Amino acid sequence: MPNDHDPAALAAAYVAGATLGELAGRHGLTYYKARDLVQSAGVTLRHVGPETPPAPPGMAARYEDGATIHEVAAAYGFSFGVTRRMLLAAGVTLRQKGQRL
Repeated sequence: MPNDHDPAALAAAYVAGATLGELAGRHGLTYYKARDLVQSAGVTLRHVGPETPPAPPGMAARYEDGATIHEVAAAYGFSFGVTRRMLLAAGVTLRQKGQRL
């Protein structure tokens, strides 16, 4: 029987679709140990959670024109965190907290 903690074997199972939680449970590991072993085999982990949608038209310009992230979020109906991620994905350089144009 192969080593249950072989990073290559764990990585192969992860790439084939197993989750880190499933690997941890199957092999008697913590989630974090399974993650570390998979990463040590050179695997890039899958994104967890929903993808951030692209910024709607005008969002980046509104922020770049001086609105705060909170103001932009309120104007477009998104949370602060989602708005921030949208701006970053759009290539916007964020200002320091409290800094206005």
